Amino acid sequence: MNLEGRKIIVNKSSKELSELLKSPENYKDFMPDGLQKFETRDNGFKFGLQGMPEIALKIDEVTDQKAVLKSASSSLDFSLTATLNPVNENQTEVQMLFEGNFNPFIKMMVEKPLQNFINTLTDKIEAYK
Repeated sequence: MNLEGRKIIVNKSSKELSELLKSPENYKDFMPDGLQKFETRDNGFKFGLQGMPEIALKIDEVTDQKAVLKSASSSLDFSLTATLNPVNENQTEVQMLFEGNFNPFIKMMVEKPLQNFINTLTDKIEAYK
């Protein structure tokens, strides 16, 4: 299952964004309003949203071109990638891409909430100062 967020322009360089995305505690700023729990870990974070199970993510790779988060649970196989494409030295085009391997039943249950989550992340990153 693949999902995409809309492409946005962020008024930060790709280097500034990649530095921001290396730090687990910074992801709290991008979480949806229904956030009920957020815990940082050495290389990632765990969060809980109202009406959804808790999700643990690890920061797998961060470069000036992308930030890749992967599921920290062996029972869920997915990744969330933010592509970072410099527009100029002070602006970066960002797009969130979700890739997951789910059975058809799970896919049916999670597709809409995941797309909403990606849309919210995109909105929060776009509004980030």
